[in-house]
Amino acid sequence: MALVPYVENQLPFLSKLHNSSVHFRFANHDLRLAQDWKKLGVAAVVWDAAVVMCVYLEMGKVDLKGKRIIELGAGTGLVGIVAALLGGLVTITDREPALDFLSANVKANLAPDSQELVVSELTWGVGLDRYPAGGYDLVLGADIIYLEDTFQALMQTLEHLCSDSTVVLLACKIRYERDTNFLSILRCRFSVEEVHYDKERDIHVYKAYKLPINRDL
Repeated sequence: MALVPYVENQLPFLSKLHNSSVHFRFANHDLRLAQDWKKLGVAAVVWDAAVVMCVYLEMGKVDLKGKRIIELGAGTGLVGIVAALLGGLVTITDREPALDFLSANVKANLAPDSQELVVSELTWGVGLDRYPAGGYDLVLGADIIYLEDTFQALMQTLEHLCSDSTVVLLACKIRYERDTNFLSILRCRFSVEEVHYDKERDIHVYKAYKLPINRDL
């Protein structure tokens, strides 16, 4: 699943990705997340977009308590874990090869009897009938729009999961033209606005709502 070549200590700003674990404090909890770049690549490290998403969730601008939440491309699970600690009923998803790693991070950071979070396999665009259509109050995604080949499947997934009242929150770094292209694609079916920007990390947070279908056409 590694999409970015990495040589240990080659680039100082990438060195943190090689750490076996990282520590954070969110929702009044000390969290320790394992990382494993060599085994799982981009799916097994904490990216800045996930950290900024957690900061935004802690601001309280989106009500999480008791809300049905699903995270796409959860990776290490940081965002979903924080959403659960803030009161959400969370399903965190990723592709099958990442699930054991993701589950281990969840177990390490939530109480054994926690009912607020479940881990589930989801490959975008595949087997969506296993998830309730329009069945979520909030869809979360941190740094998930970097691979152009996945855009169509991601849009299909978002349209399936969202009702007209579902809030979508996407945190991302705008690295390439394809990133802005995805936002243009998203705006064809969703109302999109930027709600937060972390200047230090250069991370944008976008909020989106599904546009109503014009049945007069």
